[in-house]
Amino acid sequence: MKTLVVEWQRLLDEQKQTCPRCGSTEQEVDKAIQELNQLLKQSGVIASLVKKAIDSESFKKDVLQSNKILIAGKTLEEWLGAKTGQSKCCETCGDAECRTVEYADEIHETIPADLIVRAGLVAASQVFDVKPPQTTQRKPILKILPRSAKNDSLRRTR
Repeated sequence: MKTLVVEWQRLLDEQKQTCPRCGSTEQEVDKAIQELNQLLKQSGVIASLVKKAIDSESFKKDVLQSNKILIAGKTLEEWLGAKTGQSKCCETCGDAECRTVEYADEIHETIPADLIVRAGLVAASQVFDVKPPQTTQRKPILKILPRSAKNDSLRRTR
């Protein structure tokens, strides 16, 4: 089996706690690793997650190191052609403007599992020369009707 290494690093304070943004990203990274392993197992690739802690001193020197995801040694942003941004975070992070990911005209403070999976599939296809598996697009649960159609359907039920 080939191993696709996914590294995620975040600030941990003296009590070994992280901020809500990084805490939410941790849940998303865990989900993404499970999904990547399901998608890649037929290709002989396994995704391995390494979680790294950044102490307060290192964080103060470079806040963009926190909530950073590396896949096969390159940032998630590099694999997706995304941008790294910054925004105000929380008490744990102090006055720091913490890492965000800008992709497809959306800014993500918590990095969603679907972006991590997408970057992982791109990385696996380039690093290991495997054909990316076909993924199905998730269909929305609710059907959104145009305003005029919605009003027509309401009139018919009365």
